[in-house]
Amino acid sequence: MGEIELHMFQCGTLKCKLHNIKMNQGANTDYEIPVPWYLLKHPKGLVVIDGGNAVECASDPRGYWGGISKTYWPVMQESDGCVQKLAAMGISPDDVTHVVQSHLHLDHTGAIGRFPNAVHVVQRREYEYAYAPDWFAAGGYIRADFDRPGLKWQFLEAEATDGYDLFGDGTLKMIFTPGHAPGHQSFLVTLPKSGAILLAVDAAYTLDHWNERALPGFLASTVDTVRSVQKLRSLAAKTDAKVVTGHDPDAWPSFKQSPGFYD
Repeated sequence: MGEIELHMFQCGTLKCKLHNIKMNQGANTDYEIPVPWYLLKHPKGLVVIDGGNAVECASDPRGYWGGISKTYWPVMQESDGCVQKLAAMGISPDDVTHVVQSHLHLDHTGAIGRFPNAVHVVQRREYEYAYAPDWFAAGGYIRADFDRPGLKWQFLEAEATDGYDLFGDGTLKMIFTPGHAPGHQSFLVTLPKSGAILLAVDAAYTLDHWNERALPGFLASTVDTVRSVQKLRSLAAKTDAKVVTGHDPDAWPSFKQSPGFYD
């Protein structure tokens, strides 16, 4: 495997309210958002970035997620699970070398523990917080997703590892962007033909958030949230990056989704 490719997938949607995504907007207006995740093909390995919802949500959302499902209701089929999507591409769970986590909220942890040979990369700050979150954040962490025996973890150390380069060639860099979650990180992917693609993930839910017209409906720190967006905006300008926000139902369809890809 000599080519470098970025594949984008959607793991169904979440039904919620507009104010859950854009703070103080829309009152109880219904809103439905995509749940993206990504695969990076690289000569040194196959990297799953996040992984969407756990596949268990396809059959029993309330049983698997509990009370938070009253606020965020997952809509997906079993075929939307990350393992199933990769199998349709001819990729076995054994083939994946890395699972890289932006953070450990429930709509991003569907890949953890599904790929037996993978190193799981996450900010240590996020991993520790997920086990003992503050009361207002507890519903966003599903311990069954990440508290699994025998996993190989690689912990990054916040500012000390900001810009961590997974393969050492500039293809995938991890950008520390706390705010939405204490240990959130975004990803700068640089491809041979397509150039730079900035996966903001939940550092910027939507373009309204990116353009500083709305705060996200959920955050751990308002100040960190705002400053992380400013940091990413500067990085995007410097690298001329295509920006992919985390859950924007209007922007998401504009990107190439699998079986299409960026190379």
